[in-house]
Amino acid sequence: MKASALFLLLLGLVLSSCATSELGASGQKKIAGKTVVIVGASSGFGRGVAEKLGTYKANVVLAARRGDLLEEIAAQIRAAGGTALVVPTDISQPDQVERLMALALQQYGKVDVWINMAGVGGIGRFWEIPLQDQARIVDVNLKGIIYGSFAAVRQFRTQGYGTLINMGSIESVNPLAYHASYAATKGGIKNLGQALNQELRLNGHKNIRVVTVEPWAVDTPFWGHAANYTGKTPRMVMMDPPGKVVNATIRATLRGRNERPVGWKAKASWVSHRFFPRFTERISANAIHKSQIRNGLPMPPTAGSVHEPMPTGRGVDDGVKKRMREENKQRKQKN
Repeated sequence: MKASALFLLLLGLVLSSCATSELGASGQKKIAGKTVVIVGASSGFGRGVAEKLGTYKANVVLAARRGDLLEEIAAQIRAAGGTALVVPTDISQPDQVERLMALALQQYGKVDVWINMAGVGGIGRFWEIPLQDQARIVDVNLKGIIYGSFAAVRQFRTQGYGTLINMGSIESVNPLAYHASYAATKGGIKNLGQALNQELRLNGHKNIRVVTVEPWAVDTPFWGHAANYTGKTPRMVMMDPPGKVVNATIRATLRGRNERPVGWKAKASWVSHRFFPRFTERISANAIHKSQIRNGLPMPPTAGSVHEPMPTGRGVDDGVKKRMREENKQRKQKN
């Protein structure tokens, strides 16, 4: 068993760079003219995917709560040669998700790819995060993904094809301490995708695919937007750059496995948890405890963007790694 785990890990490390590289010319041509709905397009992965699809001449439907920011992204997409439709949407509201689909079809007549990237986080001891915050995390991260998936699969069955991509996390497989409710929603997203793929297979829908993307921790505005009740600045070890996840998500629109850990760290964690689950969870918990609880600098509690959108955190990345390096210097100077 240990030999098999090592082999899978090494294979993952070899293949990870290919899976996270930018599409070549032939792949970009396949994207051109496709209609892609992105829920959660105002920052982070969603914005990164949207802007890159614009350079590939796709039709991009932008959905998120921050409509003014979506208009800014739409202008960039049009300038790059793609087309864009802005539909302000709260994914936790099923009527707004239905409206999003209706407007996308009205504008483009089809939806080739639907990407659910909207998500909110909560960091802290489970018993110290307000229950209303945890309920809202479930409303957005799980119920919202179900609403988006329902709309997408129903349309795909009507038109006979389509790809649904749901943003999971390596926490879909290896849940982290201090992320309990968030990890629970990400596990639900993985199970949703697995069940949907089997239902589609059993009912003859061979041209409809559901993909769960599972990144490692990434330097995006997620950390600044998360509810945080640890009393310390939000942190995580060995963060990846968002470009890896952007490229992997776009590649998933064309081909590949239905479950996609992104990058070598996510693949290593995925393999380790499969063969040594309790050991992997313990090591991961120790790492986040040191990074978040012991090494973070003092910060007042915040609900972040869980209930209402924030004006900050508008880009694809958010300078979290740089901020952590500065915090580490400050901590060492004090010691």
